Amino acid sequence: MPKPSMIALLALLFLGTLSAQEVLRNDSIIKLVRSGLSEDVIVNVVKTQPGQYSLSAEDLISLKNAGVSEKIISALLAKGSAARALPSDVGVYCKKNGNWIQLLPEAVNWQTGGALKHVGTLGVVKGDVNGRVYGPHSKMAVSLPVEFLFRLPEGTEITEYQLIHCRGHSGAREFRTVTGGVFHASGGARRDLLPFDFKKIADRTYVVSLAQLKAGEYGYLAPGAAMQSHASAQLGKMYTFRVLE
Repeated sequence: MPKPSMIALLALLFLGTLSAQEVLRNDSIIKLVRSGLSEDVIVNVVKTQPGQYSLSAEDLISLKNAGVSEKIISALLAKGSAARALPSDVGVYCKKNGNWIQLLPEAVNWQTGGALKHVGTLGVVKGDVNGRVYGPHSKMAVSLPVEFLFRLPEGTEITEYQLIHCRGHSGAREFRTVTGGVFHASGGARRDLLPFDFKKIADRTYVVSLAQLKAGEYGYLAPGAAMQSHASAQLGKMYTFRVLE
């Protein structure tokens, strides 16, 4: 058997071969077992890495025949139960009282000029986009810390979403972001676009945890959200929420 330090090294080497978008499957677990890694290491991999396992009776028998221990199979079953509790439909969800509540998108009017050429007291900078969501508050009120779950459609990445801080103005929520996802060094767009971390928990499924936002109005601006297009305006969508004091 490999020494403990060698076991850890093998685990790191195996995980290093996975791409950022790859999830573990039954054959991945069998490969880990046959590499000589300990039960504890493999169980930790199952708990911490994205996985999509087949766990029918026949699959469990096949895993057992391949040398996968009952302890590892129990970890796979626990991970599978947690995955089944996740929403299956594409969308953005907020965790409240242990349940995932779907955020219904609100329409965003955004322009590079014309009627919305100012957001608050700042004017348009070339390349920046001013957006407006009608109504002073989001219907989804949350307290920190809060978790969001993203079930993404095919061909969409979590990095395409923008976390936006909206500002009240004339009975609406307004913000400034940038076109093409490119910041301007001297532009005002940085003030409303916020960074966020994410963790992949399953195929096309990510969790975002927020703990340090100030009270106010926020939203996730969806990628490719244009539904209508005009000469000076476009209509998009944002998954909004309000952080309470």
